[in-house]
Amino acid sequence: MGTEKRTGHLAALLTILIWGTTFISTKILLTDFQPVEILFFRFIMGYLILLTAYPHRIKRLSGKQEMTFAAAGFCGVCLYYLLENVALTYTMASNVGVIISVAPFLTAILAHLFMKSEERLRINFFVGFIVAMAGIILISFNGSQLKWNPVGDILAFAAAFVWACYSILTKRTGSFGLPVILTTRRTFFYGILFMTPALFLFDFQLDLPRFTDMKNLFNILYLGIGASALCFVTWNYAVKVLGAVKTSIYIYMVPVITVITSMLVLKERVTFLSITGTVLAVVGLFLSEYNRTGSKKDE
Repeated sequence: MGTEKRTGHLAALLTILIWGTTFISTKILLTDFQPVEILFFRFIMGYLILLTAYPHRIKRLSGKQEMTFAAAGFCGVCLYYLLENVALTYTMASNVGVIISVAPFLTAILAHLFMKSEERLRINFFVGFIVAMAGIILISFNGSQLKWNPVGDILAFAAAFVWACYSILTKRTGSFGLPVILTTRRTFFYGILFMTPALFLFDFQLDLPRFTDMKNLFNILYLGIGASALCFVTWNYAVKVLGAVKTSIYIYMVPVITVITSMLVLKERVTFLSITGTVLAVVGLFLSEYNRTGSKKDE
């Protein structure tokens, strides 16, 4: 494995380590903020940070390239998070966690259909998916009863599908030969643009004095700087280097990071089921990765 691919794996792992802990910041902010307000503030902050870090403009794009960025912003920044947040108002968080985790499988299907020259699927990917999903189900429903809610669960599945679309679109924007920070910033621009109408639907309040509370300020900074500006850059870089399918497999690790963070920060009890689920999720990831790295096309 070359240095660039190792860097890609590290970038994906760093992203997941941060994304797996964002639930704590979001949970704290939900006391004073609506979900759409958190979403808007974090991506506005992320956009401004990327603009400050790399204040260069994209000189010229074709109409097709511009449409690709617009679609990526709509899917990965606007629609995904709105669908996920609305789904959480209808169904249990554990349901959403499990359903969202099918995103790597959906990404693989879309990549197989639309990127046949790049992404090959073999049996190990599907075995890894089944093992990882079994682990994620154990983690998510540990000690709770399974209750399906058709509206919420369909919205969660739609969010997973939208993220899979974003992964494919990100791979395409990565092929334009532009710096990753610029492509990420362009995606954020369109995401915020498409998000704006939703602010009126969800009774958005600017109410900036809420940030005088250091707890709110720290957590929105973590989401804006870490989970948005940094993580979308590292994730997009990983997709560019490793491919949409291989990078998306790291999503299996999100529930694992959540369990570990809950134990360390929130002092939640770790049970046999959560430990077993964590092991299965990690094994599933390695099975899927073994299949991909075993392919000569990826070397």
